[in-house]
Amino acid sequence: MKEFELKYGCNPNQKNAKIFMNNGNDLPIEILNGRPGYINFMDAFNSWQLVKELAIATKMPCAASFKHVSPTSAAVGLPLSDTIKKVCFVDDIKNLDDSPIACAYARARGTDRMSSFGDWIALSEKCDVITANIISREVSDGIIAPDYEPEALEILKAKRKGTYNVVKIDPNYIPEEMESKMVFGITFSQQRNNCITDKKLLEEVVTKKKDIPELSKIDLIIALITLKYTQSNSVCYAQGGQAIGVGAGQQSRIHCTRLAGQKADLWQLRQSDRVLKLDYLDTMSRPDRNNLIDIYLSDDSQEIIGDGVWDKYFKTQPEEFTREQKKEYLSKVSGVALASDAFFPFDDNIVRAAKSGVSYIAQPGGSIRDNIVIAKCDELDIAMALTHNRLFHH
Repeated sequence: MKEFELKYGCNPNQKNAKIFMNNGNDLPIEILNGRPGYINFMDAFNSWQLVKELAIATKMPCAASFKHVSPTSAAVGLPLSDTIKKVCFVDDIKNLDDSPIACAYARARGTDRMSSFGDWIALSEKCDVITANIISREVSDGIIAPDYEPEALEILKAKRKGTYNVVKIDPNYIPEEMESKMVFGITFSQQRNNCITDKKLLEEVVTKKKDIPELSKIDLIIALITLKYTQSNSVCYAQGGQAIGVGAGQQSRIHCTRLAGQKADLWQLRQSDRVLKLDYLDTMSRPDRNNLIDIYLSDDSQEIIGDGVWDKYFKTQPEEFTREQKKEYLSKVSGVALASDAFFPFDDNIVRAAKSGVSYIAQPGGSIRDNIVIAKCDELDIAMALTHNRLFHH
């Protein structure tokens, strides 16, 4: 296939949209089902790059959940504990432990379900039946993977009344060294960002605390590669083999750190007994339950747990999870990894990160205030590596 005509571009008024190869070669994809659009392909090609690179770096199956050209989360195929299965709404998926790629997607989808609603999925390896069963019941726009088991493909084709977008990509495709795009009729050209993200980037630890455990190094690699394909400015928190908070496209670095930190905090709080024991009405769907959790963990929880309203959603009235109780719960969190796509200009980012249990940081460095940032890490017992590798993505 030399080119594929799209229904329209970013918006319905942007006509004459298509994808094609400038060199005249065939596209490195097959469209197995549906008719993906402009934004779908933007998500597909960015997310595929992420999972392919992450799989090479970690030597594990990887998955990503993408929305609007930024990942909501990315994860590797580590087994899920019973608690994480429940948090990710996959505790009823049969034989989940037998499929590392399904474990990876369960983590990626389940981390930030609000943002993942209507996502684009990327898998680093063949989509199996277990993964397809997870996808089949979630609201999603499409998937890109190097291959599909026949039964898995039939499950996916049945989604959205047969219109679900399924794309197969050649895993051996390597793009040309130079890339270009047009803005306002002007062509920009640059070398592709071929930087290698691996553990070598974590060797220069500049803080008094030097030790970064191997699993935390994997978390830092996950965070760094996630940022490589996230709209800048961006900051990513990771723990347990998955990105747990992504702050994308903010003009101020501290706003990235706060936004990503809020998402990371919600991920931790969703694992609390108070949330796990919420007794929903049987009529509440998974999206309904997720929305209820989001409100329950906000300052507006009385909207759903107050007298006269709680029985619309729950079988028994939940106890309030006060701000003080949430703060106390989060104070016990530690071992979180954090990466930034550019240097931290002020130490306020470190202070905010520490509130979310960050123990390990990777960032490029290069600020005139690096010494102040390093001193704050020392004060808060955080190990920080300077990568000298900026990861802007626009």
